[in-house]
Amino acid sequence: MKYELQDEYIELFKLLKVLDLVDSGAQAKIIVADGYVKRNGEVETRKRAKIRSGETIEVADVIIEVE
Repeated sequence: MKYELQDEYIELFKLLKVLDLVDSGAQAKIIVADGYVKRNGEVETRKRAKIRSGETIEVADVIIEVE
């Protein structure tokens, strides 16, 4: 799955919400805090991590390439 940035960055929990991978922003924050999200191959627990172009996000079996 690809996601094209509209701005310089997007916060991690907002990216998950925009792509409909979660039902709510609160749910996105929970799965990030619980360690279910990988950023560039490493677990990312910061809900508001700034995701920029060129990064890869993994949630379960979904891989998101940010452009």
